[in-house]
Amino acid sequence: MDTALLETKFVRIGARLKLADRMPRAARTAGVVSLDVRADRRGEFFEIAVRPDAPTTVEVIDVRPADRHLLLLVREGGEKSKFLCGHDERHWFVAGVPEAAPVGTVRQAVEALKPAEVRTAQARTRLRGTHQTWRKNAAFVRQGEWFFIPEPGFAADEKLVLRWEPLRRGNGGKPHWTESLYRTGGELVYVCGRHPNGVTEPQYRSILSASPKAKGWGWRAMRRNPGVYVRGRVRHPDHATITLHGWHRVVMNTEGQSRAMRNVAFLD
Repeated sequence: MDTALLETKFVRIGARLKLADRMPRAARTAGVVSLDVRADRRGEFFEIAVRPDAPTTVEVIDVRPADRHLLLLVREGGEKSKFLCGHDERHWFVAGVPEAAPVGTVRQAVEALKPAEVRTAQARTRLRGTHQTWRKNAAFVRQGEWFFIPEPGFAADEKLVLRWEPLRRGNGGKPHWTESLYRTGGELVYVCGRHPNGVTEPQYRSILSASPKAKGWGWRAMRRNPGVYVRGRVRHPDHATITLHGWHRVVMNTEGQSRAMRNVAFLD
């Protein structure tokens, strides 16, 4: 791994890179490579840790200084993983790119992280060129990993609309708080600290039968992959507050489909 070359590529997007000499406890990727964003007295920086006895290579395959983004390729034995590293509003981020997508550039990685519903909305509104990379356009509004697609014909039962509900991923993190939220459908799951991505009702009952102490694990009933619609303000400490006029359908980016994030579930 050419450390000097990697550092130079990160400098081109205005970022710092540090190579760790040991794997951290909370690794960004499962396996022999860890990639994350950390902070010190000088601010945020990217950290890459590679297990010393592993046959691994890390290289940057595309850099877009104007966008402050780059595409990183990690080879672990016969497997390849790609990560979009960049700056979004106030902070640096790392996003795993789905392996099924034929991605070789930053622009392709950005599009690969958009779910099918967003790409359909782009086609419907005939969105072209750089407008597709904007956080707000005719097809969607984006805040971090969440996309909000306008649904002008949608009507919610106002009695079931919830106030200041959180949107959060199954792997934790800071929630996005929504002023008005409405849920439809989804699979009932039970969530606790030991099962953050949720278990189905049969699995839940099996766990309780096998271990009487499991009743005290702080379970919560939630919905996995529900239809979620929001309107009004959406707040997050790392992003500017957005205001959605009318109901918008909520979808998450496709990072959860990547090998690096395969244990992430959409829980609301």
